[in-house]
Amino acid sequence: MEHRDDYQSEAAALTAIAGKLGCSPDSLRVWMRQVQRDGGERPGQTTAERARVKELEREVRELRQANEILKKASSYFAQAELDRPFRK
Repeated sequence: MEHRDDYQSEAAALTAIAGKLGCSPDSLRVWMRQVQRDGGERPGQTTAERARVKELEREVRELRQANEILKKASSYFAQAELDRPFRK
């Protein structure tokens, strides 16, 4: 971003700088856009927000798995209770 004015266009700057960094211009463009979002210069999810969403999705997945296990255990114990002989 510092050298953008040294080139005719943003695309030319990305192509030249990406070659020096050993990455593709598209990768560099994506990284640059993310830095702009993180700095509040561009709308969209910041890196921190994306990480938080990913963490919440993981937590939801784990809670759903735990809930499924508890449902199965509850069903198993309920069936075992029904199959138990009646005591007087």
